[in-house]
Amino acid sequence: MLRLAELDALRRQRGRSALLIVTDRCPVGCAHCSVDARPDGPRITDHALFEEIVEGLCADEDLRVVGVSGGEPFVERRGLTHAARRIHESGKALVPYTSGHWGAGGDPPGWVRSVLSLSACVVLGVDAHHTSPRAAVATAARAVADAGAWLVAQVLDDPAQIEDAQDLLVGALGAGWRDHAEIHPVAPLPYGRARGLFPGPRRVTGERLGRCAIAHTPTVRYDGRITACCDENVIMGAGPADLHRLAGDREGVRRALAGLAADPFLAVLGTLGTGALTALPRYRDLAHREFSGICGICQHMLRRAGGERDALLHALALIPAPGSPETSPPGPAAFSPAETTPAETMPVEAAPEGPP
Repeated sequence: MLRLAELDALRRQRGRSALLIVTDRCPVGCAHCSVDARPDGPRITDHALFEEIVEGLCADEDLRVVGVSGGEPFVERRGLTHAARRIHESGKALVPYTSGHWGAGGDPPGWVRSVLSLSACVVLGVDAHHTSPRAAVATAARAVADAGAWLVAQVLDDPAQIEDAQDLLVGALGAGWRDHAEIHPVAPLPYGRARGLFPGPRRVTGERLGRCAIAHTPTVRYDGRITACCDENVIMGAGPADLHRLAGDREGVRRALAGLAADPFLAVLGTLGTGALTALPRYRDLAHREFSGICGICQHMLRRAGGERDALLHALALIPAPGSPETSPPGPAAFSPAETTPAETMPVEAAPEGPP
């Protein structure tokens, strides 16, 4: 089993986690879908390429956990079963993200149970905006628990929805549901189909945006496109070239992941945060400029740098994250990351905020 705290700890370490997208299709049609996944969305057409991509992930000796998402990954039976088997065989923790729609028929099919049995953790969307029938989600929750995987019930951070999620877990797993699952409240993302459904994030000064929670979680798509993080808009192609790679085989995946893990800008963004970056001369004027999220300032900085990584940035990247077991001389106070804010994990803006 892999609990959420353990998963988050791995995601904050460079080179330890990745997200594999196996499809853009989803039959559920949630109103708050931040990537606008649809039943007729793109899917795997080149299975030879997909298998190479999976092998590239499996061969990465630094990776400890691979999330699998979409779209809805369980609509891609061939790709998901292959990826699940190989990821498990390679000794990495498998973490599928799902709506649980596959529980609608009552007892899930054998291949679904097989994937669940190979999983260390399953993240199940249970909030009110998911249109999977409640009985299907309850069936899915029971199937995850029966398979021995840890269940993370993901719900929008709203008291009524959290209470409803608790009721669902009690009904599905009984009074001892906390022995099998936990509830993970998340902030709504006003992007994709959810644009206009939720209010946008509040604006925060650059130096106070803190560390990026997803800077160390690259995303590898079934078609060979690789991004530096799992931000929804970046996955869909937005953002500067620094955030994007393309791989045509397993070696290309290996090189892309190694290059992203070695990038000093991403290293500092995910460990010391924007307080450290805005202390650098190149970005000092951004310390007091307001941004609507950490992804906005990230793109802004990357565009300004134009691919350059100077000596000061490389030096900052050598300083370990606060609380890590590594030791190093303490840096200036400005290098301590700010408190985490709701804007920390907000997706990237469609356009840069202000002049570079």
